[in-house]
Amino acid sequence: MESKQKKYLKLSGLEPLVVTPESNFINVGERTNVAGSKRFLRLIKEEKFEEALDVAREQVEGGAQIIDINMDDGLIDGKAAMVKFLNLVIAEPDIARVPIMIDSSKWEIIEAGLQVVQGKCVVNSISLKEGEAEFIHHAKLIKRYGAAVIVMAFDEVGQADNYERRIEIARRSYDILVNQVGFPPEDIIFDLNIFPVATGMDEHKLNALDFIKATKWVRENLPYCSVSGGVSNVSFSFRGNNPVREAMHSVFLYHAIKAGMNMGIVNPTMLEVYDDIPKDLLEHVEDVMLNRREDATERLLEFSESIVGKAKESKVDNSWREEPLQERITRALVKGIDQYIEVDVEEARKASDKPIEVIEGHLMTGMNVVGDLFGSGKMFLPQVVKSARVMKKAVAYLLPYIEEEKLANPQEGDSEGNGKILMATVKGDVHDIGKNIVSVVLACNNYEIIDLGVMVPPEKIIQEAINHNVDIIGLSGLITPSLDEMVHLAKEMQRNNFNIPLLIGGATTSKAHTAVKIDPQYTEAVVHVNDASRAVTVVGDLLQKETSAAYKIRIKEDYDDFRDKFLKRSVKKEYKTIVQARENKFQIDWGNAKIKEPHMMGIQVIENQELDKLVSYIDWTPFFRSWELHGKYPDILTDEVVGEQARDLFSDAQKMLKDILDKKQLKAKAVFGLFPANTVNADDIEVRNPDDGNTYEFRTLRQQLQRREGVADYALADFIAPKESGVQDYIGTFCVSTGFGTAELAAEFEKNLDDYSSIMVKALADRLAEAFAEYLHKEVRINYWGYAKDENLSNEELIKESYKGIRPAPGYPACPDHLEKLTIWELLQVEERIGVKLTDSLAMWPAASVSGYYFANAEAKYFGLGKIKEDQVADFAQRKGISLEKAKKWLAPNIADD
Repeated sequence: MESKQKKYLKLSGLEPLVVTPESNFINVGERTNVAGSKRFLRLIKEEKFEEALDVAREQVEGGAQIIDINMDDGLIDGKAAMVKFLNLVIAEPDIARVPIMIDSSKWEIIEAGLQVVQGKCVVNSISLKEGEAEFIHHAKLIKRYGAAVIVMAFDEVGQADNYERRIEIARRSYDILVNQVGFPPEDIIFDLNIFPVATGMDEHKLNALDFIKATKWVRENLPYCSVSGGVSNVSFSFRGNNPVREAMHSVFLYHAIKAGMNMGIVNPTMLEVYDDIPKDLLEHVEDVMLNRREDATERLLEFSESIVGKAKESKVDNSWREEPLQERITRALVKGIDQYIEVDVEEARKASDKPIEVIEGHLMTGMNVVGDLFGSGKMFLPQVVKSARVMKKAVAYLLPYIEEEKLANPQEGDSEGNGKILMATVKGDVHDIGKNIVSVVLACNNYEIIDLGVMVPPEKIIQEAINHNVDIIGLSGLITPSLDEMVHLAKEMQRNNFNIPLLIGGATTSKAHTAVKIDPQYTEAVVHVNDASRAVTVVGDLLQKETSAAYKIRIKEDYDDFRDKFLKRSVKKEYKTIVQARENKFQIDWGNAKIKEPHMMGIQVIENQELDKLVSYIDWTPFFRSWELHGKYPDILTDEVVGEQARDLFSDAQKMLKDILDKKQLKAKAVFGLFPANTVNADDIEVRNPDDGNTYEFRTLRQQLQRREGVADYALADFIAPKESGVQDYIGTFCVSTGFGTAELAAEFEKNLDDYSSIMVKALADRLAEAFAEYLHKEVRINYWGYAKDENLSNEELIKESYKGIRPAPGYPACPDHLEKLTIWELLQVEERIGVKLTDSLAMWPAASVSGYYFANAEAKYFGLGKIKEDQVADFAQRKGISLEKAKKWLAPNIADD
């Protein structure tokens, strides 16, 4: 029998989404619904499917964890549109990584979607409206397709519009699905109908409260089910008054989530932070939502007139300085205010028997509040990192007094924290922003962090873990070779008889890789952690003495189950042989292709690029994402959920950026070259350096996944004219870096206990590096190569890559093979000319560096290689002149499972 703990709703796109009791609220993006987005409807009607994909992409970038796709419109062939759009979605890894919700009132459209969607999706929806026979028939088919299902509170009589009807229909639906159909209860999601409140009609007064009560009943009486709904419906009667609507949505969610609602369709731009709702408005809204007064609707209507169009006022309020000491310290930590912390800590020290009591008492009380607010989504990551800065300054102030106390009383031991955690970026990898953020957040929760930095060899990690007697080891990595390093370290920990948990994190890591590759190598708990907020919960569960053993068993069973299902997937993808894929290569009419000879052939070096010129090329969206604030710039600055934090963060970034520019704290360098080139042997690009007459070859990889007829199997070599065509073509390569000086600046901030600024300077250096790559590519297109000399694009258009040509980079989807960096370094003499080095794992140092190719052909496009078969791996090894084992090591993440 499956244990209770394992019955979680498990969905997937390219990545899994497991909804556990600890999961935050799951937000479903609705803008890919023709009924919910006029823009999406127009694009589908006009058959502009590529632009419609941008809507889906924006949803995912904006933080949607599931995207709802609906094509129900009288002027659209819904079935054909659903199939076409889903086929396009699954070819876009940045969209397809999240699960799909197939939404339709027509069964034929739902089934058509189920036949093409990948991963485990959600069907929205079925109900008892047409009777039990049809309900059972549809449920059996959904179960056969392996999907989860949303069940509407609707039966033969009509929609459930009160508490009793909601639980009656939910109970009946559950019994049929679980007991007759054998539907997994964890795959059932109830939509209990969210109706408007404050309409003026007495029968609508209980709409919100009945939903909340019914949600609580479902979660308590129908085991393992989830509850969802469309939140905007609740405020329908206040259309046009956004401040009131935002407050209504937040209040409704606050109470519904407490009752057990764990997912829903929510527009994040129409939410107010619950704790920030003015108290008078909050009282009026809660009176309506919870039906606390007979005249609640009238009072809210009257009150709402006074706040229509009112701008939010922001004043500096220092009245908190009059509050009791603990409240002052807590506020300083929550708000990240370090101006008065030493004064307050000194007052606390004088009032305490021992200085250590200030840390264990006053400061940890405040940090516990920070932890609770962060865990509940009421604080955001940048604020927590600022809190850590205040905490460190407070502790630093107390340290001399603590040392003095130790000398006076040597018999007394040190105070114990929650545990020791060793953090390291693995050998060959230089990226540490994510690791540092997780370290700071854990330190805020009273864990002692031993941070070994970047490029840490396994033997050092093992030895330092023993030396410090740590409770957990956390590994981070950004580049794909780091995955092998993590597997190797797990084996070493097993060989050395370690019995402590291992945490895995970083951009290239995933639960799938952790479960399939790392977990089997180590008998203790291995956990993939994908964000800072989850790290706190996971570490707490792993080290909680009373419950850790059960939690570790549950994690191990979960990963065993995940691995077993992953390795026994019933739907095996089909692949072509490499010979067949080459026969289906992307064809360009080279006889009529317009090829421009570069104005400046050979290698150019930029010794000291002016940083001021790069600022306008910065794409700020990834900057916010690195701080776990999700949304697109500049819209994120006015987002009602994270807007205030985004504005504060952006303001701090601008101040630091100004300092960097004014004081010339960072140095930017580049080397690039434009060369004659032709494709040879189908997938290789032969490059001649006119400066020394030497010839170099880049080995490209080709798609092999079996796709629908008429779709080519791309390799980057397809965008360069074959040698046998007799057409002379050209290619460019480059490396830019804005990282010179970053490590020194970050170290100085860390020395001054300022992790926030240390992380900030690294994040800004990364953005400047990407901006430099964008700027230099533009200069190449217009001047050095000159194939787009009349180009005149805005920065927004540059970010959208609206220009002609591409600049793919080794290690990214079109060319995931990092080994080609070695050829770029040899061709351009990168290290000798500008000092950017490659580590053992071929990461670039300084970390704020970008390298890649320039392709000029108008038909060149970005694509994802996807998985490849062993015949291509062997072919690649032979072409590259390396062993098959080495090729497998470097291409491992892209090799398809047999």
